[in-house]
Amino acid sequence: MIIVELGNPLDPQPSALLAEAQALQAEIYDEEHNHALPTDALAAEDVRFFTAREGDVVLGVGAFKICRDDAGGYGEVKSMFTSPAGRGKGIAAAIVRAIEDTAKKEGLVSLKLETGDELEAAVRLYERFGFERSGAFGDYADNGVSVFMQKTLT
Repeated sequence: MIIVELGNPLDPQPSALLAEAQALQAEIYDEEHNHALPTDALAAEDVRFFTAREGDVVLGVGAFKICRDDAGGYGEVKSMFTSPAGRGKGIAAAIVRAIEDTAKKEGLVSLKLETGDELEAAVRLYERFGFERSGAFGDYADNGVSVFMQKTLT
């Protein structure tokens, strides 16, 4: 059984997964196109960080950062990653559902994200959950590599 819960990105298992995700991104993208939050920033007060585990083994992580704006606020999805051992088990889907549910409880009106054009599986996952491609937001620039998506929460 997969358990998704709020967690601490500084704990050993989540921290190791985040390091793996950051290494993968560094292989794919130049530094200026990597927008992952550092692990310690994922422990900030305005971030909700989730772990997905099977038994005592953390197989996936994901987070969202609360961003306030004139429309009431949105959550920016950050640091989604599933370990190779967790792929195909519904880990990422379970984390996205937890992010959505928590963002709604926080009173946020939408979720937004930036991912890379090479991360096709991630784009398909977000599309499956109703995210649509959108323009750049926040401090992001349309750089030809980033894929921007958003979903209105009801």
